[in-house]
Amino acid sequence: MATVEEQPRHSAAEIGSHFSGSAPDFSLVVGGPLFQLFRRAHLSGTGMELLYRRVLAITAIAWLPLLLLSTTRIFLGGASGTNFFTDVEVHVRFLVALPLLIFAEVIVHARLTPVVSRFIEQRVIFPEDMPRFERAIESAIRLRNSVRVEIGLLALVYTVGLWLWHNRIAFDTATWYSMAGGRWNLTAAGYWYVFISIPIAQFVLLRWYLRLFIWFRFLWHVSRINLNLIPTHPDRCAGLALLGRSSYAFGPLLFAQGAMLAGVMASRVLYGGQSLVSFKLQIGGVIAFFVFIILLPLVMFTPQMSRAKRKGLAEYGQLGQQSVERFDRKWIHHDPEPSENLLDSGEIQSLADLANCYSVISDMRAVPFKLADITRLAAATAAPFAPLLLTVWSPEELILRLLKLLF
Repeated sequence: MATVEEQPRHSAAEIGSHFSGSAPDFSLVVGGPLFQLFRRAHLSGTGMELLYRRVLAITAIAWLPLLLLSTTRIFLGGASGTNFFTDVEVHVRFLVALPLLIFAEVIVHARLTPVVSRFIEQRVIFPEDMPRFERAIESAIRLRNSVRVEIGLLALVYTVGLWLWHNRIAFDTATWYSMAGGRWNLTAAGYWYVFISIPIAQFVLLRWYLRLFIWFRFLWHVSRINLNLIPTHPDRCAGLALLGRSSYAFGPLLFAQGAMLAGVMASRVLYGGQSLVSFKLQIGGVIAFFVFIILLPLVMFTPQMSRAKRKGLAEYGQLGQQSVERFDRKWIHHDPEPSENLLDSGEIQSLADLANCYSVISDMRAVPFKLADITRLAAATAAPFAPLLLTVWSPEELILRLLKLLF
């Protein structure tokens, strides 16, 4: 098998004959024990259909009992401490972030599944490396469908997850989910909140982290394959710009992550007396971290892209040297004397086309994404924090500041 450094050449006919079949069908989200459970419960189809039914069912299980139990406690006269209806963090987590995490599955399925197919359709994979590509897909599918892994996530939620939540919450004052003076002195709503609602949200989020790991692991396997990278490709990424565009699929996931943190900050700003400005480092850190997490794995393709660029510059530089020498001898030094008109020969256009190809190679990036990709992901993560600006400025002041930025 050829190594990455050898970069063998293949004819178009040879490559095309190998890819006459259909591309492998791989989805990052269609599979696993929970997916099969949803199908049996008629909450999902084979292609992530029935989205609204799934969102309503999971949201109802996580949030609706909290509303009913808290309201019942108020009617019975047992309410004290903070009010469930003013707990911004809870409502954002279960009515905004959790539905978004479920909705993100449809987006990822629709946008990432074609990306895997395009590795073949655009002939990025050489014929002799198809078995390695197929093994990478099979390995990702096995991990995605693993029963043990999802059981492990569930165990993690009910051990480490509960421990982290318990150590983050102060029980010295009464709340809608706990009574003061007890380590686990929970209300009826509190028991549902701690042992049902929070684990649901944590499990869904951990399952997304698992999917990110599976996707990045798949890309790592692909990056170890000798790829058919064309340095003159107009995407300025040797044909791999599809990877940068695929990162948009994780936009809803980043928005949900930002919403969770924004909910925590909203509670502290509105009811804890803290200032939004005091959280600026945390907000900036979260935005940078998640953009970094999504795009960093794409840097695995940088070595091959850099080699393709260097080789392209060398080859097209040599071709350009030969072409301009012939042009110079024929039309400048008249060796021999030309018999046709320069403008009719088409040789100037050929040199211009060659120069354009060389310019494309020179502008080729070493990573399969661009600044616009970074900006979109950062905007998706930062968007949930925008309403918190109203705690610093009035709506009129905020609009004026935005207008100044735009104009």
